[in-house]
Amino acid sequence: MSRGRGPRGFRGPVEKARDRKGTIKRIWLYMEKEKVALVASIICVILATLLGLLGPYLIGIIIDEYIIPKDITGTFKHLFLLAAVYILTAVFTWLQMFMMIRVSLQTIRKLRQDLFDKFQTLSLRFFDKRTHGDLMSRVTNDIDSLNNALSQSVIQILSSVLTVLGIMIAMFSLNWMLAIATFLIIPLIIFSTKKLITYSSSHFIKRQRDLGELNGFVEESISGSEVITLFGKEEKINHQFSEVNERLRQSATDADMVSGFLGPVNNFINNIGLSFVIAIGAIMTVNDMASIGIIAAFVTYSRQFFRPINQLSNLLNMFQSAIAGAERVFEIMDEAPDLIDKENAIVVDSFKGDVEFSHVHFAYEEGKPILKNIDFQVKSGEKIALVGPTGSGKTTIINLLMRFYDVTSGEIKVDGHDIRDYQISGLRKKIGIVLQDTYLFSGTIMENIRYGRLEATDKEVIAAAKLASAHQYIKHLPEGYHTVIMSGGTNLSQGQRQLLAIARAILANSDILVLDEATSSIDTNTEVEIQKGIHRLTKGKTSFVIAHRLKTIENADRILVIHHGEIIESGTHQELLQKKGFYFNMYESQFNMREKTNSKAL
Repeated sequence: MSRGRGPRGFRGPVEKARDRKGTIKRIWLYMEKEKVALVASIICVILATLLGLLGPYLIGIIIDEYIIPKDITGTFKHLFLLAAVYILTAVFTWLQMFMMIRVSLQTIRKLRQDLFDKFQTLSLRFFDKRTHGDLMSRVTNDIDSLNNALSQSVIQILSSVLTVLGIMIAMFSLNWMLAIATFLIIPLIIFSTKKLITYSSSHFIKRQRDLGELNGFVEESISGSEVITLFGKEEKINHQFSEVNERLRQSATDADMVSGFLGPVNNFINNIGLSFVIAIGAIMTVNDMASIGIIAAFVTYSRQFFRPINQLSNLLNMFQSAIAGAERVFEIMDEAPDLIDKENAIVVDSFKGDVEFSHVHFAYEEGKPILKNIDFQVKSGEKIALVGPTGSGKTTIINLLMRFYDVTSGEIKVDGHDIRDYQISGLRKKIGIVLQDTYLFSGTIMENIRYGRLEATDKEVIAAAKLASAHQYIKHLPEGYHTVIMSGGTNLSQGQRQLLAIARAILANSDILVLDEATSSIDTNTEVEIQKGIHRLTKGKTSFVIAHRLKTIENADRILVIHHGEIIESGTHQELLQKKGFYFNMYESQFNMREKTNSKAL
């Protein structure tokens, strides 16, 4: 169900986390670009933490100096002060979260943009080895996982650390013996947290991998739904989805169950610690070693002390998922493009149209050659037809000319220069192509045709449509040229989509034209009209035509017969028929088949 050319379906190995510290450092490089909001958020964290620490201290003073002496006026006065402290704490806590969400969203926006920009630099070879759904998962799920961690966790980690340090100082200043008693359970919390996080890390990585696989499977299933229905494979595809879905459920369950132990385990340890503090505090109060207010302050501080420690455990746990997702994103961003411009690449304004393939060899995978010693020359203005059985390498020749891939050996020249010497974007702009697999974007018909040349006027778009014989059916659509096309053009027939793709290529008015099975889904009558338009379009231009209907390329200046990746015959239509070789047999086979079809129709 995968689309495009090349060895689709191969999926590279999914690696586990390799450099967690390096990943965090790279995330920070994105975050620091929002320094103002980040500094403002940190200031709010500090103020909220200090005010939060002031609350328990005031509670101790109110109990010892006002409640026990039964000073109602002083009690209410300080209670209002305590309320003001907690209100300000809430305000600064909200501000810190607001600022951090801004930092997070700006960071994620830039990261997602960089990832998308990276996709535009990668060759088809890269996309051939990965499912579209897995790549989409990295842009959406993995980045969203990081977004959640940044917006909810980074500032909370800072707040938790500051709170712990502040409470430690406050506790020691109040009573060092109770402080030591409180801190005795910290090693136990650290030990349990470290063990659980280490164990859960691999589960989170597996969950992200399985999620990407599920997205890839769903994307392919939806794209190939017509084929699935046609061959009655609904039950099989449901069974396969069930297996993939079950793997995700299992890995997600393992990750969540292990991480879910953190809260209950740490709460249990915290309650033990709090009980220990209350017991020692009671003994000290009885022996006049501490006041009731200090004990009350300590109990409040103890709850505040263990809460950020628990939060740190949960936040670190959340980071396992975020870092696993970030590593998958950075894995793509670190992918070295195999097609890059040379330092002094030639910027081309126009091509004369001379093309030369010189001893070209090519393989998608090492050891599995697709093209072998392809050698031919095309003069400017010539029309060259490439014919041969399916899988013989015709489309691969075009892919190499467009520099979707680079040759394994040999060279391809346009106007006397190796195409690797040209700027890639300039080279492709000067070669118009209509692919066998037509793709249309969501938008109007007018916008899709104009994609060939964005500055074209409406008149030029309509003229291109008429030349491609698309105008007739377009004007009968409900909104004409303003009819909205669904993504992929699924609300149009394959033939209609190909007509629009041809119109798009006509509008581009490129110096070299390539038609890769461009009329394969169009009826014979329409094809005759298109051939007239194509003949006018290609007049004076170098053009390459790939066609299975040999009748359509009889007027080609030269026909190259490709078989098993090699040119086995070359010549005009009449010359090849006279040789009575491979081309002759292909032509006779199609002619006889057409005769039989016409006889049955009669």
